[in-house]
Amino acid sequence: MRIRVVLHYLGLLIIGLGIAMLFPMSWSGYYGEPVSQSFAISAGITACSGLLLWRLTPGGGGRFSRREALLFVTCGWLLASAFSAIPYQLAGVFPGYLDAYFEAMSGYTTTGATVLSSIESQPQGILLWRNFTQWLGGMGIITLFVALFPLFGIGAAHLVEAEIPGPQAEKLTARIQDTVKSLWYLYVGFSIVEFILLWQAGNISAFDAITITFGTMPTGGFAARSLSIGAYNSVIVEGIVITFMIIAGVNFGLHYLCLWKRQPGRLFVNPEFRFYIGLLVGASILIALNLINSTGMSVGSAFRHSVFQVVSVMTTTGFSTVNFNSWPAFAKATLLILMIVGASAGSTGGALKVSRILVLLKYTYRRIALSFNPQAVIPLKVGNNVLSEQVVSGVIGMTVLYFTTMIVSFLIMSSFGLSQITALSSVIATLGNVGPGLGMVGPVLDYAFVPAAGKVTLIVCMLAGRLELLTVFALVAPSFWKWR
Repeated sequence: MRIRVVLHYLGLLIIGLGIAMLFPMSWSGYYGEPVSQSFAISAGITACSGLLLWRLTPGGGGRFSRREALLFVTCGWLLASAFSAIPYQLAGVFPGYLDAYFEAMSGYTTTGATVLSSIESQPQGILLWRNFTQWLGGMGIITLFVALFPLFGIGAAHLVEAEIPGPQAEKLTARIQDTVKSLWYLYVGFSIVEFILLWQAGNISAFDAITITFGTMPTGGFAARSLSIGAYNSVIVEGIVITFMIIAGVNFGLHYLCLWKRQPGRLFVNPEFRFYIGLLVGASILIALNLINSTGMSVGSAFRHSVFQVVSVMTTTGFSTVNFNSWPAFAKATLLILMIVGASAGSTGGALKVSRILVLLKYTYRRIALSFNPQAVIPLKVGNNVLSEQVVSGVIGMTVLYFTTMIVSFLIMSSFGLSQITALSSVIATLGNVGPGLGMVGPVLDYAFVPAAGKVTLIVCMLAGRLELLTVFALVAPSFWKWR
């Protein structure tokens, strides 16, 4: 394995990150915020560090191997969060670097779990930066550089496969770089449309519109207000955000076929999309009925709050309009399950993914059928596609690893004296990149109280959840580091 080659291209990635810091620096400078100096220094440190790494480790020829791609992606996310935490530290936003790193990792992984206790008191530049990191991480910081720099063709397929969430990276065009560019065009296009709608139809400030957009399309959930979307108390704003959260939770490959290839019919015959919409509708109705019966909430309010929270949680966005931590037990349990289910494969959402749940349900049905007819040959089909046993075993293995990680992390968090619901939901919310959980990490609370070791545990959960666990945990295997 060529460590020098990996470091060489990591240098380029870090240079790009330093350039990205010029955006919040310019915004802060325009509004005369002193924090612009922190961004200027951070951009200089980051870009110079990347340039130094780029120059001191000359790249080699040939393509990235699969192992090199896994190492590059994992280290890329770790280093991106490390350097992105510098502006927070220099601006004095957090008392220590660990909190700054937690916030940066939460941003890039689109988790939205925050350690900020007072959001409105922060400069606009800081709030813009934390949301901008989410937007960059939504479609993937590595895939962005694959799209921008042709030199990443030296192993682009392995890089994209290691970063894009889902059972498998979908190749929509003949060249993987063209596929990534198409996905980014769609991502940017949806972001522009949402920003314009929020700014004009939603009648909110440009700053609020851009931060909400940067939190919606990557299904991130950072907001410029402590009360999240509920602070605006606007049905129009909520409707726009709901629409784009649903869009962001759909496989972008389907968006490509519908909008780029003019094949809208492919959307409605897709079994994952139909299951995804069915879960959203079913959960919204059940929670609304529970709120009406248990709290006496009006029908209109129950459905308004239910739909928003269900869409936000299942797409792993993490926005909120009410404190669902105070809802009845059934409603909270349903939301907790949706945090595990997550959005569609190939979307910007996290968690286990709807496609895997669909495969597991069909696999379970097949096992039941084989119990009384063991000689039967029952192919496992999703739509018109027959899944190979390799794909099925991959889904099962990923599910086992997901729940194993969840259980181990829950035990670790419980050892810090947290209540069971707080410990469990903090793990589910970070591993699924949702953000807010239940108990002491509810939607109107934060993670600042979590002890340092607990924050480290949750940082690992955020990274592992965003990179689909295998990309991160592969580096733990001794065989991964055999040089050959």
